[in-house]
Amino acid sequence: MRNTIIAALLVAVAAPAAAQDLRVERLDPKLDALIAPGTAIERVATGFTFTEGPMWHDGRLWFSDVNGDKMRAVDPTGKVEELIANSGGLPNPPAGKSIGSNGMVTDRDGTVLMAQMGARQIARVGSDHRPVAFLTDYQGKRLNSPNDLVFARDGSLWFTDPPFGLFNGMDRDPAKQLPYNAVFRYAKGALTPVITDLKLPNGIGFSPDGKTLYVTDYGPPGTIYAYKVGANGAVSDRRVLIAFPASGGGGADGLKVDTRGNIWATGPGGIRVISPQGKVLGQLKLPEVAANLAFAGDGRTLYITASTSVYRLRTKVAGVLPRYTR
Repeated sequence: MRNTIIAALLVAVAAPAAAQDLRVERLDPKLDALIAPGTAIERVATGFTFTEGPMWHDGRLWFSDVNGDKMRAVDPTGKVEELIANSGGLPNPPAGKSIGSNGMVTDRDGTVLMAQMGARQIARVGSDHRPVAFLTDYQGKRLNSPNDLVFARDGSLWFTDPPFGLFNGMDRDPAKQLPYNAVFRYAKGALTPVITDLKLPNGIGFSPDGKTLYVTDYGPPGTIYAYKVGANGAVSDRRVLIAFPASGGGGADGLKVDTRGNIWATGPGGIRVISPQGKVLGQLKLPEVAANLAFAGDGRTLYITASTSVYRLRTKVAGVLPRYTR
């Protein structure tokens, strides 16, 4: 997975994946209210190294190629455009490392906040597609490697900060300055580490009413935790929503929530559709390991970033779109 490989490949519209590798597995009849029986998963584009951070923005899916150090956009027809060549922010990035951009979210002014794993910061991207540093440190200590971001209903920005972008063994890397891998909240100009006891916090999202926070601890195999959210972002009453089985490849990564409160989460063996009570209603099976996903358009199209490709399927239920989607 080298940058030179991506440059040679660029991006091609994918040939159809084998039907048996792309399927919706129904584990509970309630899944039929979320995904119509017979709905097909399609591969939209391929030829990348490790796709992540999908976000619907101005009629296209923006996404990151973490190991390729690129940020791209793909339209509904499969046409791909490279938007940022050195999206991780390092001047001389080492080949094949997880140092590109990752999660993204649109801010209230229409600019995009993007996690830069290599530069270890959150950058702001305007219409010129030039990243400008936004959040870089906490109390003078560099962030680890921001991963995924979400705005809460009150307008505060929350993000996970695992050490995946560090080079020498993650937590053992001498460049690591913070003593923990936190979930941070940014509000009214202040950055606060809200959760500091997770090993590898990764995906993050809120219930439709904003009263529950979901965070994945990567593992592998990983766990999704649910927290009650109180005044000024205080969290309490942590519970395990789901603990993933130790099989199937990958760990607990990105997640999104639909308008009925169900959690759509990547993890070992495929994407699980999970009720708010923690029951798995079904799985989306792919030929590649899925890292993240995003609801798009009217909220009833789900895009999936999975290893070398981007996939899509139509849903009956609408997803919770980001607060400042445009």
